[in-house]
Amino acid sequence: MFRLGLIVNPLAGLGGSVALKGSDGVAEQALAQGAVAKAGLRTQHAFSVLESLKDQIQVITCPADMGANAMAAIGWPCEVIDLPLATPSNAQNTQKAALMLKELEVDLLLFAGGDGTARDICSVLEDEIPVLGIPAGVKIHSGVYAVTPLAAGEVVKMLVAGDLVDLKSQDVKDIDEEAFRNNQVRARMYGEMLVPEAGNFVQAVKQGGMEQEDLVLEDMAAFLSSEMEDDVLYLVGSGKTTAFLMEYLQLDNTLLGVDAVLNGVLLQSDLSEQNIKDLLKQYQEARIIVSVIGGQGHVFGRGNQQLSSDVIKKVGRKNLMILCTKAKLAQLAGRPLLVDTGDMKLDKALAGHIEIITGYQDKVLYPIQ
Repeated sequence: MFRLGLIVNPLAGLGGSVALKGSDGVAEQALAQGAVAKAGLRTQHAFSVLESLKDQIQVITCPADMGANAMAAIGWPCEVIDLPLATPSNAQNTQKAALMLKELEVDLLLFAGGDGTARDICSVLEDEIPVLGIPAGVKIHSGVYAVTPLAAGEVVKMLVAGDLVDLKSQDVKDIDEEAFRNNQVRARMYGEMLVPEAGNFVQAVKQGGMEQEDLVLEDMAAFLSSEMEDDVLYLVGSGKTTAFLMEYLQLDNTLLGVDAVLNGVLLQSDLSEQNIKDLLKQYQEARIIVSVIGGQGHVFGRGNQQLSSDVIKKVGRKNLMILCTKAKLAQLAGRPLLVDTGDMKLDKALAGHIEIITGYQDKVLYPIQ
């Protein structure tokens, strides 16, 4: 019997849709602004892959919304550890749970959260037992996460089946959220954890730093500027590549947020999901402009949860404008671009080959999944 430890951070990802750029210390504010907890649902998505192996997996998890509730929702039997929970959930809950599950000698610790959750677990475990993250946070810079919840399930499936899966130490990174909310990226490495590495199921550590191909970025910005149509709403996503476009347009930019541009004018800055939905009710045509996360290849689901599944469906696949230099695509070494919207049907609808803007009147077709 495969002993699978499970921790769910119920506050993970709450700040994403309401443009708080994280959840640390702002969970109550996020909930007050209409954010919906999704870590439990993403955990259920991961376990949907494992249904046929239910009789081969013993799940040992935490009380209530730190794991037991998600298991109950899908009818999966589990052993619940005796862990008194602080309310609201905090880092100590996660740390105590990780230590208890280690003492119970689980074969793998599966956890749903973001970089803060990984950091909390790393602070008490480091590389003592294998771990794997179900991505549920706003910030996913660390290399300990599967690329999607379904991918996390696939890795567990391989382990249970006895497939040869390498275990490798991967970086745990986190950023200063206060600085992040002020458009500053200050990332630190907090240690390493042992992670099962299986094909393209586990993501790479996010690569930071400014592209050195400034001329290419300027070409992309010039091309996009020439392509922008009157009376069309442009939702410009986060990142340094899209920031280059905003600088070219001589508009203020929210480096780590979503801005709205109409007729060459900055309409609104640092939008929440609800702000975007309100704008989409006012304007008939809209486009989404996003870039690719270097090293990982994510287009949606990492730091831009304001561009939710509802928003993407409303705008439509044909109205996505994805920016990426050829050098950054080459770093992927043939791996596809990734989407992780939280809506599995939408993720499948977005899959296939899609146009990527790589320069002035220069596009490539590249796979996305």
